[in-house]
Amino acid sequence: MGELTDLTLAGALEGLKTGAFSSLELTDAFIAEIEASNGALNAYVLETPDKARAMAEASDKRRAAGQAGRLEGAPLGIKDLYCTAGVRTTACSEILGDFTPTYESTVTANLWAAGAVMLGKLNMDEFAMGSSNETSRFGPPSNPWRRAGSNQDLTAGGSSGGSAVAVAANLCLAATASDTGGSIRQPASFCGVVGLKPTYGR
Repeated sequence: MGELTDLTLAGALEGLKTGAFSSLELTDAFIAEIEASNGALNAYVLETPDKARAMAEASDKRRAAGQAGRLEGAPLGIKDLYCTAGVRTTACSEILGDFTPTYESTVTANLWAAGAVMLGKLNMDEFAMGSSNETSRFGPPSNPWRRAGSNQDLTAGGSSGGSAVAVAANLCLAATASDTGGSIRQPASFCGVVGLKPTYGR
C-alpha cells in the first residue's frame, strides 16, 4: 500500500470519504513507511503505532456511523512541543526527561475532536529555540532531499525540522509545528513543502 503514503491530505480525506480505503489501512501504510525510513531520517522521536491503530479503528467506526469530522481518519505527526495525554512529551529536552502529561494541548485536542490520528511525536530544536534542529536531545533530523550527485546530509531547518522532514518524506499526511520567528516557514522551505503560520488565535 505504498501508494497511500503518496496522497495529499485532501486526496486522502476524499479516499476515506468514498470508502476507497479505511483509516486503519491508511494508518498502517504510514506506520510501515515510518518503520522503514525513520531510522535514517530521525523525524519521529517517539512512534505510537498502537495508539495510531486504535485511533484509526475508532475513526472508521465513527465514519460508518455517519459521524465523520473534518479530519476524520487522517494520520498526522505531532511536534514534540504539544502535550499529548498519556504520551511522552519532552520538547526534545533532557530537562523534561520522560514527562508524560495527563492533559491534552488545545491544538491536539482540536485535532482529535476533528477525527485525526496520531502517528507519533516529531523532532524539534530543544524548547523550539533554534533554526537548524541541532539542539534536540535526540539529534537532528535529516533532510530527505540531497544535492545532485551527493549523499551529504542537509539540514532540515528548525525549530520544526522533524515536522518538515516527516511531510517531505511521506511519513504523515500533515504535521503540527509552531512558529515564533520562522520555525514553520524556514524548515518547510528547506524541505520543499508547504508550511503555514496561522494567524494568532486561529
